[in-house]
Amino acid sequence: MRISIVEVGPRDGLQNIKKAIAIEDKTAYIQMLAAAGCARIETTAFVHPRLVPQLADSAELYQAITKQETTSYAVLIPNLKGLNRAIESKVQEVAVFIGASETFNRKNTNASTLEMLQQIKDITGKARQFGMPVRGYVATGFACPFEGEIPVQKTVELTEKLLDLGVYEVSLGDTIGVAIPADVERLLKAILARVDAGKIALHMHDTRGVALANVLRALEMGITVFDTSAGGLGGCPFAPGATGNLATEDLVYVLHKMGLKTGINLNKLAQASQFMEQLLGYSLPSKCLQAMKASC
Repeated sequence: MRISIVEVGPRDGLQNIKKAIAIEDKTAYIQMLAAAGCARIETTAFVHPRLVPQLADSAELYQAITKQETTSYAVLIPNLKGLNRAIESKVQEVAVFIGASETFNRKNTNASTLEMLQQIKDITGKARQFGMPVRGYVATGFACPFEGEIPVQKTVELTEKLLDLGVYEVSLGDTIGVAIPADVERLLKAILARVDAGKIALHMHDTRGVALANVLRALEMGITVFDTSAGGLGGCPFAPGATGNLATEDLVYVLHKMGLKTGINLNKLAQASQFMEQLLGYSLPSKCLQAMKASC
C-alpha cells in the first residue's frame, strides 16, 4: 500500500514563526523537500501580510521555486482575492479552509460559516474555469480553542458540503491537538458512512503527543492521505496553544517499518529539517529527526 503525505511545513510550519526567513532560504527548503520525494507540498498562502507576516512574500516565493514535474505545489487561499493572485502566479493547485467552529471562523477570517461556504463556492467555481484543483480543510474538526468540543455531525456536514462545492479532497484538522484515537474513530465512522475514504485526509497537530496514534487509527480505517510537517515545525496563529503538525519524519519512519511506501527518502527529508533548524537556531520536535542526528 502507498501512503500519500502532504508536506505542509513551508506553509503551516512557517506561518507561526516570528523570525523572518529569507525567500532564498524558503525556496531552498521547498526544493530540498521535493528532492526528498515529497510529491505534494503546500508551499505558502496568499493571505494578508498583516495577518501572517511570514508569508508576505508568497507570490514572489511561488515564482522562485524550481518546480519538479513529479511534485504538486499547492497554495492556501482565504478568498477570491487570494484565488486571483494564485491565477496570476499560475499556481497549480489551491486549498481552501473553513472551521467547524463559528467562533474560529469569525476570529480567523472575520466571516461567518455561511459566508465562508459562499466564498468557497465562488472559489471552486472560478478555479474550475482555469482547470485548477481545489483541496479543502475543515479546521477545528474535533475541538475549538473557543467553543470546546465540536459535535461530530457538524464536521460531517461541513465535509459533505465542501465535497458538494467541488473540492476533490477534505483534510480533517485537529487544529489544537486534543483528539485521541477514539475521537478519530468516532468521527471517521460517521464520515465514512457517507463519504468515500479516498476523499478524506487527516491533518493532526501534535500538541499533546497523540498525533501519530491518531494517524495509525485512521490508517486502520482506510485513510491513506495525511498532512505532516517536516521536523514537526509549526503552529496556528489563530489557535492559542496549538503546536506543530505531526512530524513527517516520525510518520515516514513508522510507515516504512510497517512495509508501507511513501516515496520519501527519510535521510534527505531529515536534511531539509536540519536546514530549517539551522535557520531558526533551535531543535525541531521530531523524535525521529533527533534520533537520526544523535546516531550520526
